[in-house]
Amino acid sequence: MDRRQQKTRAAIFTAFSTLLAEKSYSKITVQEIIDTANVGRTTFYAHFEAKDDLLKALCENLFGHIISSALDCTHTHGLYSDKNAPESVFCHLLQHLQENENNILELLSCESSELFLRYFKDSLNKLIQNQFVNQNRENNTDIPQDFLVNHISGSFVEMVLWWVKGRMKQTPEELDRYFRAVIEPIL
Repeated sequence: MDRRQQKTRAAIFTAFSTLLAEKSYSKITVQEIIDTANVGRTTFYAHFEAKDDLLKALCENLFGHIISSALDCTHTHGLYSDKNAPESVFCHLLQHLQENENNILELLSCESSELFLRYFKDSLNKLIQNQFVNQNRENNTDIPQDFLVNHISGSFVEMVLWWVKGRMKQTPEELDRYFRAVIEPIL
């Protein structure tokens, strides 16, 4: 994509995120997205076949960035200028969520949150599968891997929602400690 296309795509994402913060996904029309982004209909459809494709691309962009950043501790956004990067990928992930890039926390708790939560959980499944379940698991080896991955990612998503609803009073380090205390015994 050239710079102009990237700028247009970013404008569409921003417009869509703004609208999602105001009303549910089902009530947003392509025309509203086009008007808010100040792009033409043809331009919109050159980037996305439908509103559903836009939602999927937005989620992949948001969650993909957060998950890949959590995996690659060298990509820290200045989070660790005064300290070492955390050992736990979950802590790193929580720190990225705390930064609230692209208003992701609002999207996770907005009226359309079920869609975002599903994409977030799917992204987490890949992370958990690669980082924990595929490693040398010692406990509960009779539990199917897909069940274990689903259980851990579901628990993490619920913890994030609990954290957001509680106004994020705990630090990412505290939450990471709580979460690992609960999941490590099953791994």
